[in-house]
Amino acid sequence: MRRLVGTVLRKEVRDHLRDRRTLGSAVLWPLLGPLVFLVMFNIMASWYRQDRPLEMPVVGRQHAPSLMAFLERYGAKLSEAPTDYEALVQAGTLDVVLVVPDDYAEDFASGRTAAVRLVVDSSRNKARQSVQRAQRMLGAYSQQMGSQRLFARGVAPELAVPVRVDELDLSTPERTAATVLTTIPLFLVMAAFAGGMQLASDTMAGERERGSLEPLLLNPAPRGAVVAGKWLATCAMASAGVLLCLLGYFLVVKRVPLEDLGVRARFDLQAALGMLAAVLPLVLAASAVQMWVSTYARSYKEAQTYLSLLMVLPTLPGMMLALSPLQTQPWMFAVPVLGQELLAAEVMRGETLGPVPFLLAFLSCLVVSAVALRFTTRLLSEERIIFGRS
Repeated sequence: MRRLVGTVLRKEVRDHLRDRRTLGSAVLWPLLGPLVFLVMFNIMASWYRQDRPLEMPVVGRQHAPSLMAFLERYGAKLSEAPTDYEALVQAGTLDVVLVVPDDYAEDFASGRTAAVRLVVDSSRNKARQSVQRAQRMLGAYSQQMGSQRLFARGVAPELAVPVRVDELDLSTPERTAATVLTTIPLFLVMAAFAGGMQLASDTMAGERERGSLEPLLLNPAPRGAVVAGKWLATCAMASAGVLLCLLGYFLVVKRVPLEDLGVRARFDLQAALGMLAAVLPLVLAASAVQMWVSTYARSYKEAQTYLSLLMVLPTLPGMMLALSPLQTQPWMFAVPVLGQELLAAEVMRGETLGPVPFLLAFLSCLVVSAVALRFTTRLLSEERIIFGRS
């Protein structure tokens, strides 16, 4: 039995490796996540980089010389705003424009509240950091002027602040980084599905379409051995996809300037091994379910359609966790896909989990695998599956 399984396994892997185009697609999918991560976070870091000067065009700068001097002292690069500044802000050419009205000087000199206006486009992410820096500078100037006015009237500024709130942040660098690096567990789980998708389609629906499934089943080998060999071959390719995706992230995270985003990530070998232990059992369940679904398909294209829809499954828990973070419960680790994403996220946060969550996740995937393989083996005993190609 073991020898038969090994023979089928070697045949399927060898045939799959010969198809360069299919193999290239299987390699590209796992690398998609690290490539997106590299490009996206480099762009975000360039937006949020603090060492570049804040360019702030100003309308009516002559009305507020003291404010202009304060802004320049704290790193703002001021210039005269063009007449069509609102259109330029909407087009994304300018991030922020400061408008000082004509009555600013009169209100400021008389001790009244002097209003200024920031012209922004809040729908543009690229401008968000510049807008926040401008708001912080103007807030600091307002606080400083308010304190000076109270001093001039013999009033201690502390009287205007009856309660001061001091915040003690107990988060570790790993936990802070995990909130930013939420895409890593999602793409690792997707790699578990994408890595073996091509082989699962070809080894079941592809052989059924080519008419090579009947001769294979005529051999004196139990159908369970044939299914097990094909499943192990699919698992091998899916595992390679997960390893490739994890290796890509391991190399990319070290080359992304996360410090410019205020994040200190520690993605070391221990964290990588923990995430591998979290996600790798999902390969067993994903490969078995993909083979089961592919057995129903009459052609390779039809199987690809079904499995592409199945690829939506790993994105649902990731979206749910991103939009509405859950309070982790032990039973959640026993839910395939959700358990893997939670485990990988907890490992990234540097949490000490112990063996129980990993064991729950592994056993649940093993149960799903056994059920799916059982159904697949039964399907290969039905004439409509073996001979039905139309």
